Amino acid sequence: QVQLVESGGGLVQPGDSLRLSCAASGRTFSSYVMGWFRQDPGKEREVVAAISWRGRLQYYADSVKGRFTISRDDAKNTVYLQMNSLKPDDTAVYYCAAASSWAVVTFTNEYDFWGQGTQVTVSS
Repeated sequence: QVQLVESGGGLVQPGDSLRLSCAASGRTFSSYVMGWFRQDPGKEREVVAAISWRGRLQYYADSVKGRFTISRDDAKNTVYLQMNSLKPDDTAVYYCAAASSWAVVTFTNEYDFWGQGTQVTVSS
């Protein structure tokens, strides 16, 4: 069992940066693929970025490539999402999630554990 708690969301202006954190409980954190997702009201939840165990593989949605960076610190049981050059379209609730296989990295329904989400609002 893995419990996930996100933090770091907030209200920022276009062009600003934010770093989201996701703290995980459980001794097996390092063996999980970790993903960041976002969801706007009325829209489907979409994968933003994902990182494999030990950080060897990373995935980014086209909409965030070059602006967002995912990283993990297995010693701290934490995964991060550094978000730069934020745009109003990035406004959403951001969730972190854990999956057992890289093969399902883009399949939302295949993630096993989810956090409660943190709101990110980009507005002038």
